[in-house]
Amino acid sequence: MQTTTTARLPGTFARSLLAASASCALFLTGCANMTEGQRNTATGVGIGTAAGAIVGGLVGDGRGAAVGATLGGLGGYVWSQRMERQRAEMDRAMADTGVVVTQTSDNRLKLNIPSDISFDTNRYDIKPEFAPLLDRFARSLQENPNTEVLIVGHTDSTGNDAINNPLSRNRAEATRQYLVSRGVASHRIQIEGRGSYEPVASNATAEGRARNRRVEIFVGEPAQ
Repeated sequence: MQTTTTARLPGTFARSLLAASASCALFLTGCANMTEGQRNTATGVGIGTAAGAIVGGLVGDGRGAAVGATLGGLGGYVWSQRMERQRAEMDRAMADTGVVVTQTSDNRLKLNIPSDISFDTNRYDIKPEFAPLLDRFARSLQENPNTEVLIVGHTDSTGNDAINNPLSRNRAEATRQYLVSRGVASHRIQIEGRGSYEPVASNATAEGRARNRRVEIFVGEPAQ
């Protein structure tokens, strides 16, 4: 006779899984009368708590599950009223500039900055058009000191990895250094260079390559 997967699970893990399921149900019920921003925050923490409880159940007894739930609740990002205000500020500041401002699925603010604003081909010195936007962004970060920043540089597929990988990172680093020069603490800003590995358009056309040469800036408020 075929048995279910749950029946073969260790007792502690099975109990943690049931507890996590109950937690999720409670969170979904509690979210019914919340604002959209409150629902985003509660859902993020609730999912983290449930996942933490499951992980805790795998590594220990009931106490392990409790610790896992606590750590899970502390993980990730929240979309607070401060984040919503910052998004609105960035929407206004970046209007008609070509910069796209969005909220990511993990509750971070994302600025997608195209190459015609940020960097010339094969260069990583900041263009004059980019500097005023970074000035506004730096002021926004100073007004929201609890957030952390990730800057990701990208290139098109022209050239090879030996050129593109350091170029993409240098673009992210140049952006970070500019923000630091405007008073943003360097420890708040992480950078990555992803070369040509994450295109958003076809590299077969000049228009597509221009879209792929970009900098993405993510801002998140860590869950407390």
